[in-house]
Amino acid sequence: MSSTDNPPMPEIQLEPGALRHLAEAQVNVELDTGDMILNLGPQHPATHGTLRLVVRLDGERVVSADPVIGYMHRGYEKLAEYRTYPQITTLVNRIDWLSSFANEVPFVDAAERLMCVEAPPRAQYIRTVLTELSRISTFYLFLGEMALQVGALTPAFYGFRDREYVLNLIEGATGGRFHPNFNRIGGLKDDLPWGWISETREVMKKMLDGCDEFEDLVAGNEIFQARTRSIGIVPGELGAAYGMSGSNLRASGVDWDLRRDGRPYLVYPELDFKVWTHPDGDSYARYWVRLQETRESCRMVLQLLDQMPSGPITAKVPRIIKVPAGEVWTEVENPLGQMGYYVVSKGATGPFRVKIRSASFSNVSIMPWLLRGVYVPDVITILASLYFILGDIDR
Repeated sequence: MSSTDNPPMPEIQLEPGALRHLAEAQVNVELDTGDMILNLGPQHPATHGTLRLVVRLDGERVVSADPVIGYMHRGYEKLAEYRTYPQITTLVNRIDWLSSFANEVPFVDAAERLMCVEAPPRAQYIRTVLTELSRISTFYLFLGEMALQVGALTPAFYGFRDREYVLNLIEGATGGRFHPNFNRIGGLKDDLPWGWISETREVMKKMLDGCDEFEDLVAGNEIFQARTRSIGIVPGELGAAYGMSGSNLRASGVDWDLRRDGRPYLVYPELDFKVWTHPDGDSYARYWVRLQETRESCRMVLQLLDQMPSGPITAKVPRIIKVPAGEVWTEVENPLGQMGYYVVSKGATGPFRVKIRSASFSNVSIMPWLLRGVYVPDVITILASLYFILGDIDR
C-alpha cells in the first residue's frame, strides 16, 4: 500500500472553550542548577595587593564569601626582631604603603616611651603635620577610586591630580614620596625646608576646593547614590565586635577616634577638630565620612602651621640606641583605622618581640558576614568602600 493509501488521522473533537483553557495553561519548570563557585582574584601584585575572594553564588546573589589572604605576606613582625630600632622604620612604612609616614609614628613612640625620651615640641608638630598629610593623600586616592568602581572615570583623574600636590609636600620635607623613613627616636631626620610652610598653606586651600568637587561630582551624583546607599550596611555594635575601626566604624555611627579618645600622642590634644560620624553604616556613609575627614585634616594642618613652634627637632639620645628592658603597647589613629605596636625589649639594640595590630586586617574580617546575600556588582562597591590595603593585611 502506498503512502497515499494511508487512512486519514481522525479529527479531534474539542469541547467548547477547551482551546482557551489550553492557551491559558502555564507550565512552571524550575531547573535546579546548584550553586556556582566563583573566584574574584587573586589580583596581580602590581595592583593594590593580592586578595582572593571565593564566593558561592545562587544566580547573581552571594550565598557565602570567603576571603583568602596571605599571598603577599612578608613577615614584618619577625623581620623587626632582626633589625635595630632605627632600621625598623624602613620596614613598617611599607605596611600601609599609602600612608607610610603614619606607620612610623607609633613604633617610634613605643621606643621613646621605653627609653623615657620625648621629642622636642617642634618635632612633635612636624610629625603631626606629616601624619595628617599622609591621611589626606590616602583619602584623596579613595575619593577618586571609589567613584571609579561605579563607572565614573573623571573623579579618579581628579584624585590623582590633586594628590600629587600633597605628595610633593611630603617629598619636599622628607625626601621620599611613599617611604619617607623620616622619623628618628627622639625626633626627626631634618627640619622643614625654607618656604615649605607657605606652600603647604596654598596646597591645603586646593585640597579643600577639591573636596567640594568630589561633593558635587560623586557624593551628589544620583547614580553613585543608587549604587551605594543601603548597600553593605554594617551595624555599629557588630562592626565594633569584629574589630573594625577608623572611618569604617565611624560611618556606622560609632563616635570613636584615637586622636581624641585614646592615650594622648603628638599634639592632637592641642587641636580643635571634629570627629565625623554617619548613622547609616552603608557604602555611601563610608565615602561621606572620609570626605569630611579629608576636609577636617586640611583644617588641622592649617592650625598646626599657625601654631608651629621654633626650636630643635631632635632630643639628645645615644649614638648607638639600646632600649631598656620592658614592654609597651602603643596605638594611634592611622588613616585606615587603629594601628598598634606591642614591643618587647630585653635591653638590646633591637626588639625581642614585635606584634603589629593593623587596621585593614580587622576591617576586612567582617566581609563573610557583610557580603552574604548581596548581588555580585555590589561586592565591588562594598570592597571599595571598606578601603583596605593588602600590605596592611599581609604584614
